[in-house]
Amino acid sequence: QVQLVESGGGLVQAGGSLRLSCVASGRTSGSYAMGWFRQAPGKERELIVGISRSGGDTYYTDSVKGRFTISRDSASNTVYLQMNSLKPEDTAVYYCAASWTLTIVTSAYRYWGQGTQVTVSS
Repeated sequence: QVQLVESGGGLVQAGGSLRLSCVASGRTSGSYAMGWFRQAPGKERELIVGISRSGGDTYYTDSVKGRFTISRDSASNTVYLQMNSLKPEDTAVYYCAASWTLTIVTSAYRYWGQGTQVTVSS
């Protein structure tokens, strides 16, 4: 079992930055690939970034490329999402999740955090 806890969300103006953190407990996060998802009101939950077990492979959806960066620190069992140049359309609840392998298939992510709200004002 893996427990995931996100933090770092909040209210920010357009163009600003936030850094989200996801701390894993239980089995080490290094055993899993990790993804950050987001879900805006009335929309489906979508994978926006992911990182492999080793950290050597990453995935970014087109809408966040060049603005968001995912990283992981295995020593602290933490995955980070650095979000720069935020836009109002980035407003959503952000979730971290763990999967056996880096994949864009949402159903493959076995463990989920409770989510953290990110609101970007125009």
